[in-house]
Amino acid sequence: DSDKLIFERLQKEFEAARVAQTEEISIDDEQWNDGLLATIREKVHIEAERKAMVNLANIPTDSQFQSRTTYRIRNKVIYCLDGARIGIQYETFFAGEPCEIYHCVLESKSFLEKMTVTEHTLPFFLPIREVETDHLSSNAIRFIDHLEEILQSYIDRREQVRLIKELYGNQIGELFYSLPYTLIEFTLEDFECKVTVSIRYSDLILTLPSQARVLAWPLRSAKRISAADRRAQPVPSRLSYAENALKTLSLPEAYAEIVLELPRALKQMFYSQESD
Repeated sequence: DSDKLIFERLQKEFEAARVAQTEEISIDDEQWNDGLLATIREKVHIEAERKAMVNLANIPTDSQFQSRTTYRIRNKVIYCLDGARIGIQYETFFAGEPCEIYHCVLESKSFLEKMTVTEHTLPFFLPIREVETDHLSSNAIRFIDHLEEILQSYIDRREQVRLIKELYGNQIGELFYSLPYTLIEFTLEDFECKVTVSIRYSDLILTLPSQARVLAWPLRSAKRISAADRRAQPVPSRLSYAENALKTLSLPEAYAEIVLELPRALKQMFYSQESD
């Protein structure tokens, strides 16, 4: 419940900041650097101090300070939030279509002190605290960009799984995946043997697996298998072509190629077993 409340509150705050903005500046990769981030940090602290003075001394507002600038860098938007905070809004996409929006709020006690993550709406199983420890104090730009990579890659992997379920769900059995979709396993059972697929992603920013293992297990009822072989423990065969496809193509594309080539591969496999 607390996560949901944080999500709703931050969503409202970022939406209010978007409505209040007077200018959105598009920044390219070259302009997105420590100097710009320092400018944004200085701006939020000056604004926080000005508001504190206004509240204390009842000073009339200066229109110069009423301007609210946001900065768009690729698929993220940097907001200057109240309370000397910087808000990063991450927009994610799959196949050109928008997916979830995530938020991360950075804060520091003064312009010279290091920033910390105070709130965020990232999935709990993504290691934001580790990334914060590794990068935020030493390289804030790297921290902000790395979170973008992690989020977009997670969405890519998740949507690839959703797509194969949608397209080929009737052929897939025993589908399993870890929460960040860094381990995905499923079986194909609509053939003369049971094919088990296991893929792993060694890094959270990968969208193609670093490891793939595809095994074809002969079914005891298959016509080609002798009575003696049926009594014996079945020995699986690796399908190298399928493993290569999984490591070089998106999951839906790899799946289509695996299924297309599977009858030929199984025929070849059975033939070689018979000739042994």
